[in-house]
Amino acid sequence: MELSPSPSPAQLATEPARQLAYLIRLAVRLQRPFAVWRLPNQTAVHLIIDFYGDLAPREPDLENLPFGFVVGPYLGGQQTAHYLRADFHWQSAQAEPTEQLTARLRPYLPAREAIHVPDEQSVTYFTSATEPASTPQAQFKATVAEAIAAIEAGQLQKVVLSRALAVPLPADFTLPALFERLVATYPSAFVSLVSVPGLGTWAGATPETLVSLDEQRVFRTVALAGTQNRGDLANLNQAAWTQKEIEEQALVSRYIINCFKKIRLREFEEDGPRTVAAGHLIHLRTDFTVDMQATNFPELGSVMLKLLHPTSAVCGMPQPAAQAFITAHEGYARQLYSGYLGPVNAQGATHLFVNLRCMQLLQGHALLYAGAGITRDSQPDREWQETESKTQVMRRVL
Repeated sequence: MELSPSPSPAQLATEPARQLAYLIRLAVRLQRPFAVWRLPNQTAVHLIIDFYGDLAPREPDLENLPFGFVVGPYLGGQQTAHYLRADFHWQSAQAEPTEQLTARLRPYLPAREAIHVPDEQSVTYFTSATEPASTPQAQFKATVAEAIAAIEAGQLQKVVLSRALAVPLPADFTLPALFERLVATYPSAFVSLVSVPGLGTWAGATPETLVSLDEQRVFRTVALAGTQNRGDLANLNQAAWTQKEIEEQALVSRYIINCFKKIRLREFEEDGPRTVAAGHLIHLRTDFTVDMQATNFPELGSVMLKLLHPTSAVCGMPQPAAQAFITAHEGYARQLYSGYLGPVNAQGATHLFVNLRCMQLLQGHALLYAGAGITRDSQPDREWQETESKTQVMRRVL
């Protein structure tokens, strides 16, 4: 079987950026699901293409899934995660000679069929049938006011309200260039580009870990809440936080601790809260770790994923009442926004992140999503400005 036409040396040069761009274009041309990612504070970029998987929604069994990539929506129950098999895996740290990469690709390409991969990205990637419109400012502020009233009436402690913003794509937009800009702009975030039939194509740079299992079998999750612009603040220890932001972050930490209590797990370490930076924003963060070997809890990752998602940081407390309020007032389905995604069992480690600071790519434009945690001390104008600051994360790379 021959690659027809064969990639030119320029398309498959040893340089990782050119190889990555070619592989993204190839996956789009073949209409195969793919995922590209870079972990926080690392330099290695990974790409997988699923050539043979059925992509049927499933329950994410983190301990037993082969190496791949998991994408879960905001809502839908346990049987809704999509798993991308790593039929083909590429990583920037091991860029291959053209001949070697071509040989690895050849078995996955259709026999006797010319595969034309243009130099420029054609906008033919997967898109979602659901396309919410931009949320008007007046509507968002009115919903925040209703949420504050519900909290004051004792119906809720906290609710996270989000909005969508439609932004035109530049004339020279390409998926590889978008991912490259995200990587360069947000070194401390989890950067991803994922395209799956039925779910569409999403890109983002999220600061929030949902479930992490490292090679030493240490479980990690974080409580991340409270947001303000960093401005010219050089020393993060000097950040000043309001009572509203401190309370919001404490609610998220309490939610995680309550999840531990449900499974009678007391052997966890709590570190924080402390101020952390995410691009031009700063947040309050508390880290939780569990030694899974010492606690003899090998399935903790899957168990906590079920308990945590959707977290207080993206839904609210109590969860049933907060979710009911979101469904009744937000005005659109979040889909993958505030869902979760990440690599599973990659060299023995699994890292799932909350899909925040993200965009949904559509024909000619992108939908940007941002949310704000509403408590009794919230002010509609300030919550709108918080979502404005958060959408800047994605606006910058467009």
